[in-house]
Amino acid sequence: MAQAQKFREHPPAQEPRNKGKAILLHVSGGYQLPGGDLADRFGNNAVVGGGLELLSAGNWALGLESQLIFGQDVKEDPLAILRTPEGDIIGSDRTVATVVLRERGMYFGGTVGRLFTVKHKSQSRCGLRLTLGAGWMYHKIRVQDDTRSVTQLTGDYLKGYDRRCSGLALNQFVGWQNLAANRRSNWMIGFEFNQGFTQSRRSWDFNDMRPLDGNRLDLRFGIRASWTLPFYYGAPEKIFY
Repeated sequence: MAQAQKFREHPPAQEPRNKGKAILLHVSGGYQLPGGDLADRFGNNAVVGGGLELLSAGNWALGLESQLIFGQDVKEDPLAILRTPEGDIIGSDRTVATVVLRERGMYFGGTVGRLFTVKHKSQSRCGLRLTLGAGWMYHKIRVQDDTRSVTQLTGDYLKGYDRRCSGLALNQFVGWQNLAANRRSNWMIGFEFNQGFTQSRRSWDFNDMRPLDGNRLDLRFGIRASWTLPFYYGAPEKIFY
């Protein structure tokens, strides 16, 4: 008697693991161009930062983010009053000091946004991401005396040269976000815009011999990429028939 041939059953399709609610941890980096009053003081800058978000099952995101701002192109010279006609700064040891200027700053704020997903054959949770944010930012000129020989650039005296400014800021991001079905490829990349409504936080500027009063509009815009570590905790309920 012929025996019925047995065929191996097809394994069930694996359920995507990127559904439901999630906590998203971001690590990001970017490159930006200055605008407004910021462009008069600094050149291009880089940013590194991170963020923490709650992502709903409907792809709404609410979170916090921070960025460190740093650059090497400083257009203003707050140390002109200390320089010789040749442009050097003489230290207390009577030798030419090595002093460099750098841009330093920070942004911290809250965010709200949404991921507008599209169907994808890999079942990735991906699509256009739009985010709005508001927070606080500051920037200053970092005066770095490598020889540590200039008395005027020590202690509280340094505050009269760093031109520190801070104030409220707005932030916008538009780009592409990908949350893989297997949780192995999670990233986003896009364009970022920041508007800072700042003012000087120093009562006196030694170089200009006056307080640097007045409101500033400090603009930054550029590209930012992020790597994301997701933690899913609210997978949608399964319905059986």
